[in-house]
Amino acid sequence: MSLRPREMTAADWQPLRDAGLDDQGLLELGHLIAIFNYFPRMADGFGLVLHPKLREAAATGVPLRRPS
Repeated sequence: MSLRPREMTAADWQPLRDAGLDDQGLLELGHLIAIFNYFPRMADGFGLVLHPKLREAAATGVPLRRPS
């Protein structure tokens, strides 16, 4: 859905149906996929960059901590 949304067919969704998702579940999943595609494009379009501490947390897997 992210790379070639116009090429999606019912067969692409079938494994998710087999896993128990109904039409409502597929719709919600489609919305989540769309949102996760939307936000990075907006950030890139506005030239936003991650704070260095966020980059470090992403690279190391060590979560950020709130200042005490």
